[in-house]
This record gives sequence, structure tokens and C-alpha cells, in this order.
Amino acid sequence: PIKELRKSLAAQASTAHPSGVLYGMPVAVKDNICTLEFTTSCGSKILEGYRSPYDATAAAKLKAAGALIAGKTNCDEFGMGSSTEHSAYGRTLHPFDKTRVPGGSSGGSAALVAAGAVPAALGSETGGSVRQPASLCGVVGIKPTYGRVSRYGLVAFGSSLDQIGVLGRSVHDAARVLSVISGRDPKDSTCEDRDSLRLPNVPESLQGFVIGVPKEYFPQDLDAAVRRACDRAIRLLRELGAAVREVSLPHTAYAVATYYIIAPAEASSNLARYDGARYGPRFNGSEDVRALYRTTRGDGFGPEVRRRVLVGTYVLSSGYYDAYYRKAQQMRALIAQDFRNVFDRGVDLLFTPTTPTPAFKAGEKLNDPVAMYLSDIFTVTANLAGLPAISVPIGRIKGLPIGGQLIGQAFLEDEMLEAAYALERAVPAAEEA
Repeated sequence: PIKELRKSLAAQASTAHPSGVLYGMPVAVKDNICTLEFTTSCGSKILEGYRSPYDATAAAKLKAAGALIAGKTNCDEFGMGSSTEHSAYGRTLHPFDKTRVPGGSSGGSAALVAAGAVPAALGSETGGSVRQPASLCGVVGIKPTYGRVSRYGLVAFGSSLDQIGVLGRSVHDAARVLSVISGRDPKDSTCEDRDSLRLPNVPESLQGFVIGVPKEYFPQDLDAAVRRACDRAIRLLRELGAAVREVSLPHTAYAVATYYIIAPAEASSNLARYDGARYGPRFNGSEDVRALYRTTRGDGFGPEVRRRVLVGTYVLSSGYYDAYYRKAQQMRALIAQDFRNVFDRGVDLLFTPTTPTPAFKAGEKLNDPVAMYLSDIFTVTANLAGLPAISVPIGRIKGLPIGGQLIGQAFLEDEMLEAAYALERAVPAAEEA
């Protein structure tokens, strides 16, 4: 594999244009984003050995800017997970403590950046899969506005939620890559007809910014060290000149339940194609179609994917659609309205914790899916509302990194990045909270 990687990098370097803004920069790519040079397995046996005949638009834009695709990174199967333990090819180790998880589902990308192997990596987000591992591994993770980056070539999980994001060693590294992969794409009808993101200047202060702190994201049972780290970050935002005020997002309590109805429903539809008949390998030579479907999907999908497909099929079924799926979509609209109400009152950005705890032990939550799902409690709302968000390291808890989250207004990533630049420079990210 190392020999093959060197050969691929040499071939890419020979054709990379020296004037590209990312010339010579190695960028790793999550294993659910299509690339010509490497297989795209999505962490699943059902796509083992699959080689895409085309590059995802994001990968193609990286190459056009002179970047080198430095390989594919491990992920939870089809992006379904919060720990990168749900991969058919083994779990990813936390870069600072091998007994812990790096987060997920973009845990491979986060761990690789945190280990210093690459300055940046592409990940994907459905409910926090870039920001959550970024927080747990101590790197920067950006989820752009839905429609800012083309999804062409991203293997679909939840089509109304999915978005390609970036993990980087710094806000600058991640923002540079985001500026390259953003912009219009005729191959993706959900991609907005907008120019590429322009990088903002690093601000001297945050004078004029109004930053809201949603009280629902700071419950009484929030980990005390996480609260201390966030309180310090909020104090520093004030010292930088920002006006900080408490705000309310009243429907936040329903966000996780809403997400875990809508996302599995979309997954059950998107993954229906992997049946061994129309698409994907066959795990059984039987001529009986039902037996073929059952064996192919039963052997090809892991337990977490099977669980979510079953949930999605259930909530979309006759008699349960109105009771679950329709209500979840109504709640999604209310969650998005909460954000609009706050922003309409003069708030520019929101600050919250990214995750409720630092990295947890491997295996700790494997048998408790609800506890695993609650790892995304502070991140799913931005996906449901389609808003940009970024996780920035704000300290350590017993040596383990923890991140703070800034949520911005739709397509105003430049404002969000300005505040993130300032916060990154001000916060002693390596200090204990």
C-alpha cells in the first residue's frame, strides 16, 4: 500500500499545476467520497474493492488547485456512527490515547490530521461527523452551509442533510481547502449557484460582533470541565470585543429524536440500491430474489447500518409515516425557525460546546446506541437547519482535547471564519480546562 501511495502521489505531482493555490499540499479524503486513484468502500463490505470511474467534484477541485490526494481515510460504515468503530475494516485509534475513539464518522480524517500526517482532510457531515471528531481529536472541523459545496461523488446517506466538510490543523488550513472545494456545480442540483468562498482577513478584534450563547446547550448536567472550557472561551470572546448575550433555541430538546427519524428514513431509501441484483456484489448465488436480497444485505451491511435502515423503513411505512416522519419534518422546520428568530434579533453567531464530553473509551457505547447518538446532541441542529458551523479546539480535559462550536448564518461562512480565527489565536488550546 505504501509503494502504491508513493506511486500515486508521484503521478499526481507530475501533473499538478504550480500556480494552484494548494500546490503540493497533501489532502486525505474520507472513504465515502469518490476518487479515481483509490477505492471507495464507505467502510462497508458491500463496497469492498469498489473503484469509482470518476472523481467527486470536491476531489476534482482539489486536484485542479494543485493538491495531492494522499489516500482515503477510515469511517463508520456509510457515515453511520459517532466513533469510527462501525467500519468493516476495523476501528480507528484516537491519536493521543489508543484506548479511546477519535469520534465519527469522519474519525479517520480527524485522527490523520491530528497525528500530523496531513495538514487537511475531507470529511462528510450528516449530523456532526466532521465537527464531533474534530473536537475529540483537537483539530478544526468546518461544516459549510448546505449547498455551499457540491455533493456530486459523495456516497449518499441522508441527502437533505449530507455535506462535505473539511478538517485541518488550523482554521487557516481548513478554510483554504473549503474555499477551493466550494462553489457552483451543474452536476449537483442542490448546490447553490454561488461563487467560491472568499477567505476573510484575520481580524484584530471582534468589535461589532454579537455572539449568542443558547442556554439549551448548557444544561445543568453538562460535564463540569467542558463547561469551564466554554466559559473561558466566552470570556475571551468578550475580551476580543464581541458582545455576548444569552439566547434561547427552545426546540433543541427535540433535535436528536428528529434527526434519528429523518436521517434513517433517507438512508433506507438511499441504500435500497445495494441489493446484489441491481447494484453491489452478490453474497449468495441463489436464484430466489428474496433470499438474494436477504443474504446480500445481511452479510454486506454491518449491524449499525442494518439498524438504521430498519428504523428508516419503519418510520416511512404505511400507518407510521404521519406518526413519526411527518412530525419529525415539522419539528425540523421549527428548529430552523428558532435559528432564524435569533439571527433576526441582531445576533451574528452562536457559541456552544461541540461535544458533551471528551473522547470516550472504545467499546464504551457500542452496546448502547442511544448513548452513542447523544454524542451528536450539540451538532445535529446545524445540519437540520442547513447552517454553517465550525469546531475550534478550546482546551484539554485530562490531556484529551475538547472543542467549542461557532454556528453562523446561511452562506455567511466568512463571518464565522473571522470569529474562529480570533478565537483560535486567543484560546490556549493545549491548556487544561
